[in-house]
Amino acid sequence: MNNKKIQMSRMWKYFVDATAEIIDEEGIESVTIRKIADKAGYNSATIYNYFSEISHLIFFASMKFLKPYTVDVTTYMEKGNDPIEKYLLAWDCFCKHSFEKPQIFHAVFIMDLGEFPEKLIQDYYKIYPSDLIAIPGDLKSFIFERNINKRGRSLLDNALNEGYIKEENIDAINELTILVWQGMLTNILNNRCAYSMEEAKKITMNYISEIVNNANLFDMPLKKVE
Repeated sequence: MNNKKIQMSRMWKYFVDATAEIIDEEGIESVTIRKIADKAGYNSATIYNYFSEISHLIFFASMKFLKPYTVDVTTYMEKGNDPIEKYLLAWDCFCKHSFEKPQIFHAVFIMDLGEFPEKLIQDYYKIYPSDLIAIPGDLKSFIFERNINKRGRSLLDNALNEGYIKEENIDAINELTILVWQGMLTNILNNRCAYSMEEAKKITMNYISEIVNNANLFDMPLKKVE
């Protein structure tokens, strides 16, 4: 790595770490360019030499709070005996962490990040490669995927390839499970429900499990297709 890249990486970390501190101390809604600059010890104009908009800084800083989830999801999925179980366990882990930190998961997976948002996760792990140490190689493509639809589809494709579901049912399962999760996350973010985080997870997973396992809904049994 040449000196210019080292300097850029160092400055990048200063601003991301400053943003993460503000999120930790005051919440995402309190993040401003001026606060980030003051925390990092630079002027506001300097930030725009490295980040085109504040949403990118919030995204990168939020990624720092995602590590407990990325470590946990591996452990969860290892308990599954087949692709359907792994899919449900992945959702269980995702619901647990996202409902505990709804603003963080909204910033990472839902917030509008402008053009080429899929590149941002790759950029983050280039700067913080140690966050990937505990992630098995076969899960890294899943972790690197920011698009929630593609993340779900990648797990369902495993079930398709092993003969557990039919291709014509994948999109319906994927879309419905995501809509259920988004609905609950939105309710939590907007203080529209009085559930505890555990209750919210249980209710959401009941719906997701019903979608995946209800043979009548998709006119299919979720067992190996001979």
